Amino acid sequence: MHSLLAGRHASRLRGRGLEFEELRHYYEGDDVRAIDWRATARLGEPQLRVYTEERDRPVLLLVDQRLSMFFGSRLAMKSVVAAEAAALAAWRVTSLGDRIGGIVFSENGMDEIRPRGRQAAIGPLFEAVIRHNSALRVEDPRPSDPGLLNAALARVPRLLPHDGLLTLITEGAGADAETVRLVTGITAHNDVLTVFVFDPLEAELPDVGRAVVADAGSQIDIDSFSRGLRRDFAADFHERQQAIDGFSRQRAIPVLPLSTDRDTADQFRELLGRRLAHHVAPEHQASAVR
Repeated sequence: MHSLLAGRHASRLRGRGLEFEELRHYYEGDDVRAIDWRATARLGEPQLRVYTEERDRPVLLLVDQRLSMFFGSRLAMKSVVAAEAAALAAWRVTSLGDRIGGIVFSENGMDEIRPRGRQAAIGPLFEAVIRHNSALRVEDPRPSDPGLLNAALARVPRLLPHDGLLTLITEGAGADAETVRLVTGITAHNDVLTVFVFDPLEAELPDVGRAVVADAGSQIDIDSFSRGLRRDFAADFHERQQAIDGFSRQRAIPVLPLSTDRDTADQFRELLGRRLAHHVAPEHQASAVR
C-alpha cells in the first residue's frame, strides 16, 4: 500500500485473468484482494485464489551489461546492481508461477532467452547475465555502444508479442526518439516497467581538484574546482534521467531508481513495498557477478 506504484488513478498494468485455477498458501507480497476468506477460515491459514493468467503471464527482462555499466563509486558497479535486480525479479516472477525470459546485451553480444516457466529459463538467464558481467574489463579499449539499447528493444516484440510485462534494467544511455518509438510499440500490447540504475557520482562531480579521468583507451585531465565543469557534468546526467522519465511519464510507465550506494534488495523493498528477500534464498543471490 506504500508502494511507489500506488496512487489514486487506475493502473495501466493489465490485471489477472478471471478463470479460477487453484487455491494456494498466501505469501507476503501477494495481492490481499485475492485472498479466499472462506477457505482461510476453514483451513486456519491465509489461502489465495490463483487464476490462469497469473500462472501464465510472460515477463521479459532487458538487462543492460554494457561497458558504461562497469562503473561504481560506492558499494557496487552499475552492472552488478543490474544483475542483482534481474535475479530478484526472476525469482519473484517464477515464485508466482509466471514465465520469465530475457535479453541480456553488451558490446560482447546479445543473448535471448524466451519466456519459460521456473528453472527452464532461470538457468539460461542467469548464465547469460554472469557471462556478460564477467567479460567486463577496465582495460577494454572499446567505447560503450549507446545504440545497443535500441537494438535490444527491437528484438522484444518477437519474444513478447502481447499481454506480457517488459522490465527494462538499464542506465538509459542511448535513449532517444527511436527508443520512444520502440517502447511505444511495445506498450500497445504489453506493460512496461523501467528500473533506472545510476551511481551518485554521475549526478554530482565531487570537488577534488585536478584529476585524470579515463574512458576506454582515452584519458583526460580535468579540474573539478571548475563550477562550469561540474554544472555541465550534472546536466549530462540530468538529461539522461529526463529522457527516461519523459517517455515513461507520457506512457504511464513506472520508473524504479536503483542506486549503487545501497543494497539492491533493500531498495526494492522500499520501492515496491514488498519483502522480496523473504522469497529469495541467499544462495540464489547474484553473488557470482562482479
